[in-house]
Amino acid sequence: MRSGFVAILGRPNAGKSTLLNALTGEKVAIVTAKPQTTRNRILGVVEVAARKKVHAAAQIVFVDTPGVHKPGSQLDRRMLQEVYEALETRDLVLVLMDASRRVGLEPEENKDKGQGTRDSAWASENEFLFSLVKKLDCPVFLVLTKIDLVAKDKLLPMIEALTKQHNFAEVIPISARKQDNLDLLLRKIVNVLPEGERYFPKDQYTDQPQRFMVAELIRERILVETGEEVPYAAAVVIEQYEEPEPVTPPKKKGAPVKLPLTRIAAAIYCERDGQKAILIGKGGAKLKEIGTGARKQIESLLGTRVYLELRVIVEKDWRESKSFIESLDWRNQLERIAEKQSGDHPNKEDH
Repeated sequence: MRSGFVAILGRPNAGKSTLLNALTGEKVAIVTAKPQTTRNRILGVVEVAARKKVHAAAQIVFVDTPGVHKPGSQLDRRMLQEVYEALETRDLVLVLMDASRRVGLEPEENKDKGQGTRDSAWASENEFLFSLVKKLDCPVFLVLTKIDLVAKDKLLPMIEALTKQHNFAEVIPISARKQDNLDLLLRKIVNVLPEGERYFPKDQYTDQPQRFMVAELIRERILVETGEEVPYAAAVVIEQYEEPEPVTPPKKKGAPVKLPLTRIAAAIYCERDGQKAILIGKGGAKLKEIGTGARKQIESLLGTRVYLELRVIVEKDWRESKSFIESLDWRNQLERIAEKQSGDHPNKEDH
């Protein structure tokens, strides 16, 4: 048995979350076309059966990270810290590059001539990404994503340019959408993982509690339904999460079984009154659209009916508030919930 942690790094929109979902076969991470969708480390657990004379059985713990970019706000710095923490405990690192975009670094002679401002910015961000992996003492795979969108004769020059930046242990082109080369990727990963025991039960596919996944599904709808700066200024906190009561089987044989009901209340935080107005919409229409879309996704996740209540709160400049950003971390939220429950049920010594 082999097991280990595999950190997934990449620029925004490199397809990290799409790959994680494809490998686990579950919607572990939300996916949108907007950059910086992922804000937290997200674990996806994949069980790989043994293949005779090919590889041993394995449990791979993939760690999806926020897109790597130079931080500009306190939220950005927190997201980058999530990347650093993922790199502290890893057996292997995957560096994802979107093959459908220009991935070659800008020639050195152009850097001082003011040519191609956009290309310069792209090169600078790529160099920042590569700087994170240069000092690692573990294998690093280069994974070119979205190859279904690129002509085959374009891939080789990309690979040649990128392999000059780092001595990659493997270079693997994939398409998560079409499932191309995912088996090859898993096989290569298993072969470099150390021998060990499972970190998670065999049937567990993520470390995230359901209430955090629910908050992310609501935020996904905000990203999809709104434009401009609103998606990046929005955060979601679950304020109430009532597990459903057991459903009594119908007395009449063959009668349909009514699904249990989960009651959820969530707060959507934004930074400006104008953003709040956009989120609510005329007569509450936009908030209703967000709620309806999110509720369908949540019902699919939980397998129950869902009553979802949303409200919008202005928390001015929250992206620059370290304490507020820390409060959004689901691990910290769980600690506060545990403390509250302990206070609600004091033992005899407390009395």
